Amino acid sequence: MIPLQLTLKNFLSYREATLDFRGLHTACICGANGAGKSSLLEAITWVIWGKTRTATDEDLIYLGADNVRVDYQFISQQETYRIIRIRKRGGNISLYFQIESGGEFRSINEKTVKTTQDQIITTLKLDYDTFVNSAYLRQGRADEFMLRSAPERKKILAELLKLDQYEFLATQAKDLSKQYKGQAEQIQLSLTSIKQQLTQETDFKQQQEKLAQDIKTLQLEQDTDIKRLQEVQEINNQRKIWTEQLNWQQNQYKKIIQDRQRLIQEKAELIPNITKKKTLIDQESDINQHYQEFIRLQQEQAKLSEQFKAYQETQQQKQELEQKLLKIYNELKLQISQRQTKLESLQQQEQELEQILKRSDEVKSGLEQLRLHRQRLHQLDKLQHQVTPLVQRQNSLKIQIERVKANLKAKLEQLHQIEKQFLLELDKIPQRRNILQEIDGKIEAIEKKKIYQKRVQEKRQEKQLLKEKLTVNQGSYEEQIEELEQKLKLLDIPEAICPLCEQGLDDNHRYHVVEKTQIKLQQIQEQIWLIKEKILINKRDLRNLDSENIQLEREVKSYDSLKQDFMQVDAKLEEVGEIKIKLKKVRQEIKQIEESLTTETYGLELQSEFNILTQKLKELNYDEQTHALVRGEVDKWRKAEIQQAKIADATRRQGIINQQKPELIQKIQDLDKQIKDLYINSEIKNKINELEQYLKELGYEQSYHQTILNSLRQAQSWQLKYQELQQAKQEYPQLKERLESLELRLDLQTNEVLKIEEQMKDLSDKIATIKDSEQELMILEKQIQTRRHKLDECLGQQGKLEQSLSQLTTIQQQYEDYDKQFKEVRKKYLIYKELGDAFGKNGIQALMIENVLPQLEAETNQILSRLTGNQLYIQFITQKSSRSGNSRKKQAKMIDTLDIFIADSKGTRAYETYSGGESFRINFSIRLALANLLAQRAGTSLQMLIIDEGFGTQDAEGCDRLIAAINAISSDFSCILAVTHMPQFKEAFQNRIEVYKTNQGSQLTLSS
Repeated sequence: MIPLQLTLKNFLSYREATLDFRGLHTACICGANGAGKSSLLEAITWVIWGKTRTATDEDLIYLGADNVRVDYQFISQQETYRIIRIRKRGGNISLYFQIESGGEFRSINEKTVKTTQDQIITTLKLDYDTFVNSAYLRQGRADEFMLRSAPERKKILAELLKLDQYEFLATQAKDLSKQYKGQAEQIQLSLTSIKQQLTQETDFKQQQEKLAQDIKTLQLEQDTDIKRLQEVQEINNQRKIWTEQLNWQQNQYKKIIQDRQRLIQEKAELIPNITKKKTLIDQESDINQHYQEFIRLQQEQAKLSEQFKAYQETQQQKQELEQKLLKIYNELKLQISQRQTKLESLQQQEQELEQILKRSDEVKSGLEQLRLHRQRLHQLDKLQHQVTPLVQRQNSLKIQIERVKANLKAKLEQLHQIEKQFLLELDKIPQRRNILQEIDGKIEAIEKKKIYQKRVQEKRQEKQLLKEKLTVNQGSYEEQIEELEQKLKLLDIPEAICPLCEQGLDDNHRYHVVEKTQIKLQQIQEQIWLIKEKILINKRDLRNLDSENIQLEREVKSYDSLKQDFMQVDAKLEEVGEIKIKLKKVRQEIKQIEESLTTETYGLELQSEFNILTQKLKELNYDEQTHALVRGEVDKWRKAEIQQAKIADATRRQGIINQQKPELIQKIQDLDKQIKDLYINSEIKNKINELEQYLKELGYEQSYHQTILNSLRQAQSWQLKYQELQQAKQEYPQLKERLESLELRLDLQTNEVLKIEEQMKDLSDKIATIKDSEQELMILEKQIQTRRHKLDECLGQQGKLEQSLSQLTTIQQQYEDYDKQFKEVRKKYLIYKELGDAFGKNGIQALMIENVLPQLEAETNQILSRLTGNQLYIQFITQKSSRSGNSRKKQAKMIDTLDIFIADSKGTRAYETYSGGESFRINFSIRLALANLLAQRAGTSLQMLIIDEGFGTQDAEGCDRLIAAINAISSDFSCILAVTHMPQFKEAFQNRIEVYKTNQGSQLTLSS
């Protein structure tokens, strides 16, 4: 991918900006931190893949804008493409993919944003992860691979190579393997259960035969009992018919007897009622007389009730007027009481005010004292305003001086600790030199053994080749023997032909051919014996060489760890000179600090200012205690002001009291007069007198009214008798008619009873001639029912057995199906188990990493040699030995790792021991090599390189070499962009894209 033009609108810190890449081969994107350098590169990743380091696309939109738009033109695989991505705030994303054709861009969009995105990735043959791990060395990511531990590096490399797809396949295969294993175990359990069921077939058939015999016997017995049951039921049914007829006649007899008893009872009740009605009719004249008296009393009572109502209403009006009169009286008395209370209060206030007014002279003297002390307090307050900031500054200076002293003491203690550490390191020098010499001796001895081991391995290879050659020769001779033996068999056949010329043989010729063949067979057999002897000798030699090689392998296993120990100890010894220089500087600094603390020459400016402030405060002569005393006197005499206010208020209130007292006295006298007039001439009193006169004229007497009420209550019984008389006159003829009807019905029922008794006797005689067979019927029915249950059980068991035998046939087929299924599932289980191991970390993934690392190592060393002038060489170690410290005889166990060792002019050291500048050059080389490798694996070429990393760790020489390296590899790329703010880096590029911030957002200029 070669960039042509990038246009931004409202993207991050850019309002509007366009960057034309045409003609740029190597360029530097420079500017202050935060100006928006990295945002240009983020725009490329967003427009192509829709991904940036921001949390959401909303964060990309310029503050205050409604949308963001990025337009990017580039060349890929000799075709010019254009991608436009737009995002509205709170809206959806629009994505446009175009290709140049005939000088114009035409759309090659898919139907949706997602499918268009997939088409872009397919066209470029580059996804986002591959881009940021290859062409884009992004801030904070370049050193990620190097800064991790050795095992984690291998994991990161696997992620970069996208081996996680194999891990996903391994997980799927293992899950399927577990699934099929579980299915196989379940099927095997089913097979065991089915096999056990199939063994029951013989038992089922024997049970079936026995049940058939039992069913036959039960059916014969059942038929006999059913026949007898039918005979007995026929006789019993006739007896039941007669019995039911007898029961019906008996019921009819009971009903007639009961009805006769009811009629007799009704007749007995009817006769007294008729007699009672006749008696009332005979008393008719007496009842009518008393009833008329009752009517007269009712009329008199109604008249008295009207008078009582008028009496009650008048009494109520009178009571209401009397209550109203009493209420007015109480209100007037309350007003008098309130005004008398107020008058007494005014008199009491008048006495209190006279006491206050007597203290006027004393208050005037207090006010004069208050004025004098306030003048003095004002002077002291003014002086305090001058003194306060000076005191505060003096306290602040004192704290700062103490802080400077404490910092010096802390630094002195820290320097003593550093001095102690440096001395400890210097004390270890002789011991480390001895260790280094000892390790060097061991390494030299192992290197000699490695040379000898190589010779042993070469010799073993020669022996192995000889063994293979002898085996081939042995096979060839054995084939010849088979051919010769076949010839001899053919020659033994009568009238055999010659195996060579296919012509007939006479006895002499046959003997000659057989003899010649046997001699040749003997010679070949001797050659085979000789070869077998050589093979045995060769096997013995191989065993000896293998044994010797294993022994040598054990002895040289510690070589790598010894080399690493040697590099670490050697690095420590190289630091001795630097430690001595640092120790000297530390001691000089300790001496300076101790002198400052002894002579108190620290913080001199602060101490000088502190002394000046002390002298100035002394001249002002401000005393806080005097200030407090004066403030107390002011507070003490301030009460004179309060008392003066009270005197003024007392004078005002005394005038008000003198005005209110005469008015209150006059009002009380007026209220007394109103109370006297209320019970003599008032309107309410006149109305009460009128109501009393009306009650007198009404003439209502309550005793007479009560006498009438009592007489009326006593006469009410004649009203009831009068009503009964009227009812008796109406009912008497009906009752007489009912009595005659009852007597007629009783005569008819007597004849019917005699007839039913005769019929009941005839039926009883017939029933007595037939024996009761209910007991026999119950026994037969019970036997039949019991036998039916037993027969049903036998038939049920027979059905179950037939079903079980039928199921066994199905189960046999099921067993065969399960067995076939078990074999298929187990086969799949074994296949997926193998696939799980193959796709796992120790399978294809490990193999791919082993294949990739040599390529990565070669590419890295090629770049590193340019950066360091052939001074550094890198090596990747993927396995190392892990030996238990308490057993030297145990064979070392190999563990997976990804250690990085760097070889220089002084030896080979671990990557972690290198300084910042060297470490950066190593990181840059590995990162660039990884970029090339990932691009090749993605099926595309790396035409653009973006370096967005900090170069602050490089010294001047390192920067020059890094720039030289970029220039050296520039021929491998169509466009290289480096992001930095370092001046020496900025000036090293002919083409510079300068980014700066303005009030209108980030802006950029292109200079050459």
